[in-house]
Amino acid sequence: MNEKLAAFERLLGIMDDLRAKCPWDKKQTLESLRHLTIEETYELADAILEKDMNSIKKELGDLLLHIVFYAKIGSETGDFDIKDVINSLCEKLISRHPHIYGDVVADTEQKVKENWEKLKLKEGNKSVLGGVPVSLPALIKASRIQDKAKAVGFDWENKEQVWEKVLEELNELKHEVDKEGRGTGDEGIKKKIEDEFGDVLFSIINYARFIGVDPESALERTNKKFIKRFQFLEEETSKAGKKLEDMSLQEMDVYWNKSKKVYH
Repeated sequence: MNEKLAAFERLLGIMDDLRAKCPWDKKQTLESLRHLTIEETYELADAILEKDMNSIKKELGDLLLHIVFYAKIGSETGDFDIKDVINSLCEKLISRHPHIYGDVVADTEQKVKENWEKLKLKEGNKSVLGGVPVSLPALIKASRIQDKAKAVGFDWENKEQVWEKVLEELNELKHEVDKEGRGTGDEGIKKKIEDEFGDVLFSIINYARFIGVDPESALERTNKKFIKRFQFLEEETSKAGKKLEDMSLQEMDVYWNKSKKVYH
């Protein structure tokens, strides 16, 4: 424990030095750091997907630097310092875990989540969904919305029901797309198609939750796989002295099928 405290104290000292002496660090504000923090968070997420433990350690350090940086700026304005940040977190963790620090019984993950949401409502949240950040990417936001609704019992009973909903939404989307194809003249058809497409995505994300899949991670893995396969396609066609823009789809498929054997 002493070594951990010493390491943290060393970081705080370095932050003090940088803020006082480094021209770049001296200019930073809460606002200027915001986009950098988001970038660092995505870099950590990438490292986790790659299961690169050394990179995870590095990216966690970068995020910790940002937390300390924000706290340093807060201390300069007199609003808060790192002690306030940590103590506030500790108090929240204790109050949100009455099954550990009190006499409440919560022996399952679901009961813990239910208690968590109830406590947040008691603390002043007007809605269970009020804690979902507005700026979250839509896919992640949908997952969080569904998790929070589940925590108060608003959920499907089983995955079969959810899959039926997926099929229902797909059929409704196909119906609207077909209407556009028939040229019905409905000016609102594009909006209706967009609405139905959103419903399909929302229901698919819901189904992912029921089968234990994180949709954001699943989609990002597919993105990475597609990139590797496509770059393989580019490299192999270049070696063969060909250009993609001059090839037919059938010719490309030959290399694409090869890439699928290399990148599963």
